Amino acid sequence: MFFAPRRRLPALPDLVTVSLPDRTVAVDLRASARATRFTLRLGVGAPVMTVPEGTRLPDAEAFLDRHRGWLAERLARRPDHVAFAPGVLLPFRGEMHRVDHRAEARGTVWREVDADAEPRLVVAGGAEHLPRRLRDFLVRTAKADLTPAVATHAARLSIEIRNPRIRIKDTRSRWGSCTADGELSFSWRVVMAPPFVLDYLAAHEVAHLREMNHSRRFWRLVRDTCPEMDAGRRWLKLHGAGLHGYGPEA
Repeated sequence: MFFAPRRRLPALPDLVTVSLPDRTVAVDLRASARATRFTLRLGVGAPVMTVPEGTRLPDAEAFLDRHRGWLAERLARRPDHVAFAPGVLLPFRGEMHRVDHRAEARGTVWREVDADAEPRLVVAGGAEHLPRRLRDFLVRTAKADLTPAVATHAARLSIEIRNPRIRIKDTRSRWGSCTADGELSFSWRVVMAPPFVLDYLAAHEVAHLREMNHSRRFWRLVRDTCPEMDAGRRWLKLHGAGLHGYGPEA
């Protein structure tokens, strides 16, 4: 008895677009062997649609088309972009800080609390340098906070860090990643979140050094080293997307 070879379905693209009343939106498309149904969420930055493996592109596009109204409503709730500029309020380690520009001051960027107990991020130098200096400060601080957090969780889980380099990026669809050769990457915007969120993300990516998946065993590893795992995940789900409303560009 002879059987015809099974026809392989074409691979799904990484992105699909959907037209909303006021814009065209790119949506991250992900196929998952564990998914049993179609889901759509805002995610971190770009919306994310997850579909079961073997899904045909027309079916994914039809699902997205049926949920255009839901997506438009959720996107409308996001805060307007806040450009780095003198006087704006900016989250830093979970607390709102006033950006204080002091052109005559020496140095770059530092934190202080004024007489009214308002936290401030003070930026020295010319106004044209403020957005870049503030972003550089946040990138440096993110790496400074993440480096010991990664080392702590690796020690707790008895995981050897083969590649000690931590990369800081401006990723839009995820907060962190772990490559097959053990390189860990994080979004610099995590430094805007409360410290327990940054700690959870460090634990999450360190656990991937042992389990390159999101199995039950993986989540047990994360919980073993990070008791505040649930709080960190919940905070990101509720507030993470809003952090992309802040940035150097207007």
